[in-house]
Amino acid sequence: MTRTSGKAPSPRQLKVGEEIKRILAEALSRGEVFSPLFPSSDVIVSEARVSPDFSVAKVFVATLGGGREQELLDFLAKVKGQLRKILGAKIKLRVTPDLTFIADKSFGEAARIEELLYRPEVKRDL
Repeated sequence: MTRTSGKAPSPRQLKVGEEIKRILAEALSRGEVFSPLFPSSDVIVSEARVSPDFSVAKVFVATLGGGREQELLDFLAKVKGQLRKILGAKIKLRVTPDLTFIADKSFGEAARIEELLYRPEVKRDL
């Protein structure tokens, strides 16, 4: 994908990635794919990165409040076909990208860094 190749994504890749992110977030929030474990408001689609040939999309997801990433990834793997069908109906590409779901760790990292910054010994140094 784009980060491992060392080459920056093209403007079209970025645009398609944002469109995929929007479509999947809408589909999950509207309950088009139902799960009793994950109410529609609990799933966050934070980013979608598309391969240069648009055949694969890595979708970064997290749960609101953190935790339960593996359960979320298992659920999304089960409904991947439904999500691809929804995506294919709403996006204008020759081939609907294969979706790969990855747990987004950035929210947890941001919380950890914020916690570090508010420690008394760090405040003292600032």
